[in-house]
Amino acid sequence: MAAEIVNPKDGLDEDMIDPAFALHRGGKMAVQATVPVRDADDLSLAYTPGVAKVCSAIAEQPELVHDYTWRSQVVAVVTDGSAVLGLGDIGPAASLPVMEGKAILFKQFGGVDAVPIALDCHEVDEIVETVARLAPSFGGINLEDISAPRCFEIEEQLKKRLDIPVFHDDQHGTAIVTLAALRNASRLAGKALGDLRVVISGAGAAGVAIAKILVEAGIGDVAVCDRKGVVSRDREDLNSAKRDLAGFTNKAGLVGSLESALDGADVFIGVSGGTVPEEAVATMADSAFIFAMANPNPEIHPDVARKYASVVATGRSDYPNQINNVLAFPGVFAGALQVRASEITEGMKIAAAEALAAVVADELSAERVIPSPFDERVAPAVTSAVAAAARAEGVARA
Repeated sequence: MAAEIVNPKDGLDEDMIDPAFALHRGGKMAVQATVPVRDADDLSLAYTPGVAKVCSAIAEQPELVHDYTWRSQVVAVVTDGSAVLGLGDIGPAASLPVMEGKAILFKQFGGVDAVPIALDCHEVDEIVETVARLAPSFGGINLEDISAPRCFEIEEQLKKRLDIPVFHDDQHGTAIVTLAALRNASRLAGKALGDLRVVISGAGAAGVAIAKILVEAGIGDVAVCDRKGVVSRDREDLNSAKRDLAGFTNKAGLVGSLESALDGADVFIGVSGGTVPEEAVATMADSAFIFAMANPNPEIHPDVARKYASVVATGRSDYPNQINNVLAFPGVFAGALQVRASEITEGMKIAAAEALAAVVADELSAERVIPSPFDERVAPAVTSAVAAAARAEGVARA
């Protein structure tokens, strides 16, 4: 049954009835000055005529923009509203509460300023051109809630056109946190990453990015399943993104359904929704890991998962081991901006995952393979690791 839609205009006391409306009234963000404008002297420095000196200096030496504007510490959070949370294509206006939320998480957890930008266009070329024209105002671009497969092409085109970090959080944030949790689960169980066979349910943005980072990290084999079963080279119904996916996954040559792929698998990762039958879960290898991350309803209920798995993770905050993107994106951007990185590389993502895993490496248990989003050690650890990786890979400019 569809969720009841609450109209805040239905009554005068709606804020008392639903605290979500009360919290969001007037928006969740504001612009705040970092310098005072108390008198004519302040005004002449902050604006004309003093500002002209700074503008002229930047015109002569463009790299000074990072020192004398906000650019080096601000990210654009960009969406077209086509794949918002579990709500789907609700459009740019309705996506703004989510983008505002993302922006305040950037600030709260990474000390990074962020600006929500909801675009009223959907074509790949339109989005790319719009973001590219906006880019001079920002130190990085965080793409958010853009539907697959367009999100892949948009990210790739922007990475080619821009010399600042472009990061699709639905893909890479999820992948980083998943790898971190998997590293610690493997450590806890005494298993080598190279020995694991992973089955991913979902071949959208998150599923593709998780598959890429796991293969890059040395996982033994990864099979990705969509609604029609295992993504394999012999299928003729694959789009370009899935054809690429088939090229570097499924070394075992599996075909058929998700349920058949789970037979003997060491790891299940769910980023798709739907329900996996318990009979299929029961065929997984002993001491398996189950990361069922669909929200609000995991693909495998934790009560079922615990019967067969040694480590269980979800995307929910009311169960242990929450796979939450907020563990990754604030520190990733903070580290990239700190060194004025020209891009976010695969090495920087893996470094972020390793740093995230290391935060709780001495505290591991079946219910603690990943830190809490409120663990104050997380953002500094990820920031430092990403900055160091950027320098090591030659993409740092400061």
